[in-house]
Formats: sequence, C-alpha cells, structure tokens
Amino acid sequence: MPKVGMPAIRRPQLVAATMAVIDEVGLAGASVSLISRKAGVSAGIINHYFGGKDGLLEETMRSVLRELSNGVQIRLNITSREDAYGRILAIVEGNFDPNQVNSKVTKTWLAFWSHAMHQPALFRLQRVNEKRLLSHLRIELKKLMPTDRADFVAQGIAAMIDGIWLRGALAPEGIDPHAAVATVEDYLKLQLKEFESISKGKN
Repeated sequence: MPKVGMPAIRRPQLVAATMAVIDEVGLAGASVSLISRKAGVSAGIINHYFGGKDGLLEETMRSVLRELSNGVQIRLNITSREDAYGRILAIVEGNFDPNQVNSKVTKTWLAFWSHAMHQPALFRLQRVNEKRLLSHLRIELKKLMPTDRADFVAQGIAAMIDGIWLRGALAPEGIDPHAAVATVEDYLKLQLKEFESISKGKN
C-alpha cells in the first residue's frame, strides 16, 4: 500500500507505467528505474511511497481489481434481481470486460498470479478476489438450485473463468471475451439441465 501523502494524481500515472513496462519487458525486467522513466518521475518517489517494485505491483493490482469489481457491479446494477441467470452471465461478462483483456492488463495478471504464491500481500489480494467472485456466483445460483449444488457449480464457473483467462492470456491472439462467455454459459446450461433432470427423477 502506498504511504499517506502520495499525490493522488501520481497513482494512476505510476500504475499505467507499471503495466506498460511489464507489457514490454515482463515483470523480471520491469525495474524501478524503467517504470520511473516511463512515468516521468524519480525512482526515489516509487521507493519512498511504495517500498520498491513489489509495493508498486500490489498497488497496480489493487487498481486492476477495483476496475474488475466495478465492471461486474455495473452489469449487476442494470440486471434485474429476479433474473438470476442473467446476473450470473453479468458476473462472467464482467470478468472478461474489455478493460480486463487487453495485453497490458493480462500480462500484469500473469505477473500477479506468479508472485502471489510467494508474496503474502499479493496472496491476500488473490484470496479476496476469489472469495468475491464465488460469493457473487453463489448468491445467484442459490436462486436456481440448493446451496450444496450452488457451491459446486460456482466453483466450476470460477475454475472455467480462470482457465479460459489463463489460456487466452498465453495465446498469441489473446482472450476472446464473447467466446469465453459463451463457453461458460454452455457449462451453466448443462448444469441447470442436469439439476432439472435430477429434480424430476426425485418426484
């Protein structure tokens, strides 16, 4: 987290520079000096307010996660609370928002995932993001099926989102948001159909 006193105008500037440098040279090559030059600030500012590259990566991911959360929430706000199916798709679409699938952001996500295993602060961010996604999905799925089944399907959708995201991020052509959402929707339809069949069999 940046120290108190960090000029608000500098944060997005430094976040944008961090993602741009990671996009160009990868996280290993993204030195504080390169990032500072890209942002047009001194390296001392980064070291003072963020404690170096790791702190800046944390702030960058906080910014990316805020955008992700906002993208999901905007879609939920315009989808009826009675439309559980539509709200599930809104959550999925938010995870493949255009802001989340451009090259700079996808490479930053990959850097974040690889470092989260070894950096407690980043790991906590990953856990918060994971829990938020599962919570959103469970709320809507429980309107369509029992809690235990909703938990199972929520885990499946979350795993598909991560898997599609990772494969797409590593592919030369990048992530296709429409194909991603269609793939998850197909899984959701199959799960709902299976649940309906099980329910009818018990009656």
